[in-house]
Amino acid sequence: QVPLVESGGGSVQAGGSLRLSCAASGYTVSNSCMGWVRHEPGKARGGVAAIGGDGITSNADSVKGRFTISKDNGKNTLYLQMNSLKPEDTAMYYCAADPGRMYWRPLDPSKYTYWGQGTQVTVSS
Repeated sequence: QVPLVESGGGSVQAGGSLRLSCAASGYTVSNSCMGWVRHEPGKARGGVAAIGGDGITSNADSVKGRFTISKDNGKNTLYLQMNSLKPEDTAMYYCAADPGRMYWRPLDPSKYTYWGQGTQVTVSS
């Protein structure tokens, strides 16, 4: 498994913001598809946002206009800026990667090969 280490989760009030980070090692973010997937207890995993090696992004409808996925190729790190957080955003957030995928950015979690350990995001009313 390619190491992916998430950080930045925490507890916030509704309307607040968090920025998640995912530090990758063992492969190059610049030429890999990467994404954020969340899993709430009792619900199926769902893709939140994804970014191809080319930097083009895709976003789930539930987070459009609120979440922004980005990356820093020099730091080999993936980010998820989360603004206007809602209680329904509460979940474990996982960083995922499919190395070598330059031109696709799926939201389907089954498309990813490698996974981080997850970081908890809790949003209270």
